[in-house]
Amino acid sequence: MATPPTLPAPRPVHRLRPMVRRRALPRDLQADHAWAFARSLADGARSPEFRDLVQRIDGSPWHSVADIEVFDDGAATFAAIGDVLAAATSEILVEMYILRDDRVGAELQRSLATAVARGVRVCVLADAIGSFGTSRAYWRGLEAAGIEVRLFHPWWHSPLHAWRRDHRKIIVADRAVAFTGGMNIGEEYGSTIRRHHVSFRDSFVRMTGNVAREMACVFADGWSRAGGTTLPGLVLTSRGVSVQQPPLHTSAILILDGRPERGQPHTIAVLAALVGAARERLWITTPYFAPPDGGLDILIDAAQRGVDVRLLLPGRTDVPILRLAAHGAYARLLRGGVRVFEYQPAMLHAKTMVCDSHLSVIGSANLDFRSLLFNAECNVLVDDARTAGTLEAQFAADLTTSHEITLVEWQRRSIAQRCLAFVARGLRVLL
Repeated sequence: MATPPTLPAPRPVHRLRPMVRRRALPRDLQADHAWAFARSLADGARSPEFRDLVQRIDGSPWHSVADIEVFDDGAATFAAIGDVLAAATSEILVEMYILRDDRVGAELQRSLATAVARGVRVCVLADAIGSFGTSRAYWRGLEAAGIEVRLFHPWWHSPLHAWRRDHRKIIVADRAVAFTGGMNIGEEYGSTIRRHHVSFRDSFVRMTGNVAREMACVFADGWSRAGGTTLPGLVLTSRGVSVQQPPLHTSAILILDGRPERGQPHTIAVLAALVGAARERLWITTPYFAPPDGGLDILIDAAQRGVDVRLLLPGRTDVPILRLAAHGAYARLLRGGVRVFEYQPAMLHAKTMVCDSHLSVIGSANLDFRSLLFNAECNVLVDDARTAGTLEAQFAADLTTSHEITLVEWQRRSIAQRCLAFVARGLRVLL
């Protein structure tokens, strides 16, 4: 890696350090050091050294972008998934935190059963807690059709691991086409623009090429942990993907998979580096915002460096205490120059970041302790101006139906509201 330019040293953000397991990463790649290095780069996110830094942290390859498409509507997403499943010829892998037995789940079941009937191997991995409400009849129906099914960490089988959940959302067909993002399988995602309390606004991404094979390796990790049979050709001890690295200044994509006992500190360090690399704008969408104090520090630092830092958070939520935990950070963020918006039309569930119209993150991880420390997650980091432009356009459209929180407005809250937010933020490690 090239030596960064000499700039005034930033104030150390030691509160990033508890976020990582020190033995998992060399000291110079831990979150606080990665952030400081990226902050020192002359061209920030556009510096060649940034791509090298991210690869050193994560340990997985950058892939050339063969084809990538971002979805922000559930109906369009499920239609695209259906088309890919219908064209699969050898293998379909489905990994979901929540797989419901509603209309959308039933349609998926039919598509998978049809694939098995034409000779495709189909594996379905669902989180036992996330999909707790799904009937046994649904799982039995999948198995009766010849589909291999596993549940991740059933609490009644592995109580010592019950807090570690599989929060990924992954679909891979023939190791050639892959989807990931924030959407689960359920009717609430079927129309993300309805003004109805059960509608979710979310994002998903479709990718083709070598990145899809690596996504299959990520699936294999969870599948093996859940007791699934071997998936030939997928290396479980590493991602097992050897590719020629894309040239600098060309579009590329890298998978950030936070997995229990391995990937979380790597993902945290990459996200911290992304904040440090921002020079113009950093637009973040997340439904559950309860990061450690160090996460607030680096967002405020970016805003005070002149970066347009905006947070798009939910105006309504399915986890009220997490929304209160986010409220506990608003005053500090607003005083530091970060702009905060709350989305109004539906439940916000998308997890995206876009930096300087250049780098984007799309995936399953929330900015809370559960995602950052305990869950198996999957995100993709995309170095592609077209994808960044798509996400920026989506973000701008979402702001038109959002309410901006101002410091003056926030200071008018009642004592009771302040106390509830203070307590919820104090409990954020447990949520």
